[in-house]
Amino acid sequence: MLGEEHPDVALSMNNLADLYESQGRYEEAEPLSTEALEMLKRILGEEHPDVATSKNNLAVLYYKQERYEDAELLYVEVLEMERRILGEEHPSIAIRKNNLAKLYSSQGRYEKARPLYEEALAIAEKVLGKDHPNTKIFRENYQKLLEEKK
Repeated sequence: MLGEEHPDVALSMNNLADLYESQGRYEEAEPLSTEALEMLKRILGEEHPDVATSKNNLAVLYYKQERYEDAELLYVEVLEMERRILGEEHPSIAIRKNNLAKLYSSQGRYEKARPLYEEALAIAEKVLGKDHPNTKIFRENYQKLLEEKK
Protein backbone atom coordinates (compact mmCIF):
# COMPACT_ATOMS: atom_id res chain seq x y z
CA MET A 1 0.00 0.00 0.00
CA LEU A 2 2.77 2.44 0.87
CA GLY A 3 5.21 1.36 -1.82
CA GLU A 4 8.89 0.72 -1.36
CA GLU A 5 9.88 4.40 -1.18
CA HIS A 6 7.88 5.74 1.76
CA PRO A 7 9.09 7.24 5.06
CA ASP A 8 7.13 4.63 7.02
CA VAL A 9 9.00 1.86 5.22
CA ALA A 10 12.29 3.51 6.20
CA LEU A 11 11.05 3.86 9.79
CA SER A 12 10.21 0.16 9.87
CA MET A 13 13.66 -0.67 8.55
CA ASN A 14 15.21 1.52 11.24
CA ASN A 15 13.11 -0.19 13.90
CA LEU A 16 14.21 -3.63 12.73
CA ALA A 17 17.83 -2.45 12.64
CA ASP A 18 17.44 -1.18 16.22
CA LEU A 19 16.09 -4.57 17.27
CA TYR A 20 19.01 -6.37 15.65
CA GLU A 21 21.42 -3.91 17.25
CA SER A 22 19.92 -4.52 20.70
CA GLN A 23 20.50 -8.25 20.13
CA GLY A 24 24.11 -7.70 19.11
CA ARG A 25 23.33 -8.67 15.51
CA TYR A 26 25.33 -5.78 14.09
CA GLU A 27 26.04 -7.33 10.70
CA GLU A 28 22.30 -7.61 10.08
CA ALA A 29 21.51 -4.18 11.53
CA GLU A 30 23.99 -2.15 9.50
CA PRO A 31 22.61 -2.71 5.97
CA LEU A 32 19.07 -2.01 7.16
CA SER A 33 20.13 1.16 8.94
CA THR A 34 22.16 2.34 5.95
CA GLU A 35 19.36 1.59 3.48
CA ALA A 36 16.80 3.36 5.68
CA LEU A 37 19.06 6.43 5.87
CA GLU A 38 19.55 6.54 2.10
CA MET A 39 15.83 6.13 1.51
CA LEU A 40 14.98 8.98 3.87
CA LYS A 41 17.52 11.24 2.15
CA ARG A 42 15.90 10.52 -1.22
CA ILE A 43 12.36 11.05 0.05
CA LEU A 44 12.79 13.89 2.54
CA GLY A 45 16.03 15.57 1.51
CA GLU A 46 19.32 15.89 3.38
CA GLU A 47 18.14 18.48 5.94
CA HIS A 48 15.22 16.77 7.65
CA PRO A 49 14.89 15.77 11.33
CA ASP A 50 14.09 12.16 10.39
CA VAL A 51 17.30 11.99 8.35
CA ALA A 52 19.23 13.29 11.36
CA THR A 53 17.63 10.67 13.61
CA SER A 54 18.42 7.89 11.14
CA LYS A 55 22.02 9.11 10.86
CA ASN A 56 22.28 9.16 14.64
CA ASN A 57 20.99 5.58 14.80
CA LEU A 58 23.74 4.51 12.42
CA ALA A 59 26.31 6.40 14.53
CA VAL A 60 25.13 4.53 17.63
CA LEU A 61 25.54 1.25 15.78
CA TYR A 62 29.08 2.21 14.79
CA TYR A 63 29.83 3.21 18.39
CA LYS A 64 28.65 -0.18 19.65
CA GLN A 65 30.88 -1.85 17.06
CA GLU A 66 33.80 0.27 18.32
CA ARG A 67 34.05 1.93 14.91
CA TYR A 68 34.76 5.20 16.64
CA GLU A 69 35.95 7.23 13.64
CA ASP A 70 32.80 6.36 11.69
CA ALA A 71 30.63 7.11 14.71
CA GLU A 72 32.34 10.44 15.38
CA LEU A 73 31.88 11.59 11.79
CA LEU A 74 28.15 10.90 11.90
CA TYR A 75 27.66 12.30 15.42
CA VAL A 76 29.28 15.58 14.33
CA GLU A 77 27.19 15.70 11.14
CA VAL A 78 23.99 15.09 13.10
CA LEU A 79 24.84 17.74 15.68
CA GLU A 80 25.55 20.34 13.00
CA MET A 81 22.43 19.41 11.01
CA GLU A 82 20.15 19.60 14.03
CA ARG A 83 21.66 22.93 15.08
CA ARG A 84 20.61 24.30 11.70
CA ILE A 85 17.17 22.70 11.79
CA LEU A 86 16.21 22.97 15.46
CA GLY A 87 18.35 25.72 16.95
CA GLU A 88 20.93 25.54 19.71
CA GLU A 89 18.63 25.02 22.71
CA HIS A 90 16.51 22.10 21.56
CA PRO A 91 16.49 18.94 23.72
CA SER A 92 17.79 16.94 20.74
CA ILE A 93 20.93 19.10 20.71
CA ALA A 94 21.58 18.12 24.32
CA ILE A 95 21.20 14.44 23.41
CA ARG A 96 23.56 14.76 20.45
CA LYS A 97 26.17 16.58 22.53
CA ASN A 98 25.90 13.91 25.21
CA ASN A 99 26.37 11.16 22.59
CA LEU A 100 29.47 12.81 21.16
CA ALA A 101 30.85 13.46 24.65
CA LYS A 102 30.28 9.81 25.56
CA LEU A 103 32.23 8.75 22.48
CA TYR A 104 35.13 11.06 23.37
CA SER A 105 35.07 9.96 26.99
CA SER A 106 35.18 6.28 26.02
CA GLN A 107 38.34 7.05 24.07
CA GLY A 108 39.97 8.95 26.93
CA ARG A 109 39.56 12.24 25.06
CA TYR A 110 38.32 13.95 28.20
CA GLU A 111 39.17 17.51 27.17
CA LYS A 112 36.87 17.19 24.16
CA ALA A 113 34.17 15.44 26.18
CA ARG A 114 33.96 17.82 29.12
CA PRO A 115 32.59 20.94 27.38
CA LEU A 116 30.06 18.86 25.47
CA TYR A 117 28.78 17.27 28.68
CA GLU A 118 28.60 20.70 30.30
CA GLU A 119 26.68 22.15 27.33
CA ALA A 120 24.31 19.16 27.17
CA LEU A 121 23.58 19.46 30.88
CA ALA A 122 23.01 23.23 30.66
CA ILE A 123 20.57 22.86 27.77
CA ALA A 124 18.71 20.02 29.47
CA GLU A 125 18.41 21.86 32.79
CA LYS A 126 17.10 24.96 31.03
CA VAL A 127 14.71 23.29 28.60
CA LEU A 128 13.71 20.07 30.37
CA GLY A 129 14.30 20.90 34.03
CA LYS A 130 16.67 19.49 36.62
CA ASP A 131 14.58 16.40 37.36
CA HIS A 132 13.95 15.22 33.80
CA PRO A 133 15.32 11.70 33.12
CA ASN A 134 17.60 12.95 30.33
CA THR A 135 18.97 15.72 32.54
CA LYS A 136 19.75 13.14 35.20
CA ILE A 137 21.52 10.91 32.66
CA PHE A 138 23.61 13.84 31.37
CA ARG A 139 24.51 14.82 34.94
CA GLU A 140 25.55 11.22 35.75
CA ASN A 141 27.66 11.01 32.58
CA TYR A 142 29.36 14.31 33.42
CA GLN A 143 30.06 13.16 36.98
CA LYS A 144 31.54 9.89 35.67
CA LEU A 145 33.86 11.91 33.45
CA LEU A 146 35.03 14.01 36.38
CA GLU A 147 35.67 10.87 38.42
CA GLU A 148 37.59 9.19 35.55
CA LYS A 149 39.86 12.21 35.22
CA LYS A 150 40.96 12.04 38.88
